Amino acid sequence: MKVFVFGSSLTSTYWNGAATYYRGIYKNLSKLGYEITFAEPDIYARQQNRDADQIDYANVRVYQSPNDIPFLLEEASVSDLVIKHSGVGADDEQLETGVIECRCPGTKISFWDVDAPATLARIRSDAHDPFRQLIPQYDFIFTYGGGPKVLEQYLELGAKACHPIYNALDAETHYPVAPSPELKCDLAFVGHRLTDREARVEEFFFKAAMLAPEMSFILGGEGWAEKSLPPNVRWIGHVASTAHNRVNCSARMVLNINRESMADIGFSPPTRVFEAAGAGACLITDAWTGIEQFFVPGHEILPAACAEEVISWLRHCDRREAAKIGTAMRERALRNHTYELRAAQLHSILQPVIASSPAGVIDNSPVFNEA
Repeated sequence: MKVFVFGSSLTSTYWNGAATYYRGIYKNLSKLGYEITFAEPDIYARQQNRDADQIDYANVRVYQSPNDIPFLLEEASVSDLVIKHSGVGADDEQLETGVIECRCPGTKISFWDVDAPATLARIRSDAHDPFRQLIPQYDFIFTYGGGPKVLEQYLELGAKACHPIYNALDAETHYPVAPSPELKCDLAFVGHRLTDREARVEEFFFKAAMLAPEMSFILGGEGWAEKSLPPNVRWIGHVASTAHNRVNCSARMVLNINRESMADIGFSPPTRVFEAAGAGACLITDAWTGIEQFFVPGHEILPAACAEEVISWLRHCDRREAAKIGTAMRERALRNHTYELRAAQLHSILQPVIASSPAGVIDNSPVFNEA
């Protein structure tokens, strides 16, 4: 089965939090015999900050937007399935309408929302948003989080079908490694500086650091250069995906902070949660609805409702207890939350598409990378 994908980037995590998700999903779809072409625009200096190993599971097309879009859509139109991810970052509206035009008896189309809370909030605030009219025309709507609220809202907007495909663990890329002395700290948080998350970072990370001046904190991610930091916080800049394991395994505990919109709607564990799980790290997370669907609170993951609770976990869990919690989280992720399982879920949803494709079977021919 040939799948053509428009997404932000498969090759780089630079200002691109969806990269780990894309890699996990499409690598495991490839293992099931799917032939993947992934088109990503050359923007935001991502090609100068590539951090992926050789991508042999997808044919990556780096293109210039908008000039190359018509040619890519023409190529996509002969695929069995065309996927438009949200937040490509350049000419998204053109792609959303263009993908609709790819639809024909032999080609199904899908919108895959990697930021459903933001998409749905935008549509609710603008009755004339052009995407509102496109939703019923897609054969599938997929989301990477959101739970019942997202499903209900998409169905109310006329979606034929809406399926959450949650983030997961790729055990081939996220696993325990030896700690690095230069990254040793009590708590590490890695996240770009985003408007929709900054107030929560102030509460759960910076306030926590000020409440515990005797502890050490590490901050990773872009956008923090001009931020005035507490004296016990050290900023280490952009953390490439290849360095996530070292950071997660060097800190006594790791902190996850959801964006405001995702925390409000719940059921939206970001990739950072599963990256930490893969490393066997003890994870503190800001509290959000649906945590218990993925991990057991207090035993596999440590929810906190405020900075004081973050510090309480830090003060009551020594390294031995933290290691025990991290191990339990890793074991749960390996059992229930791998990208292999997510790809199998997607495969079962796409079975009708496979059955109705011209070939009627999955194409198991080799896939070559042109990037």
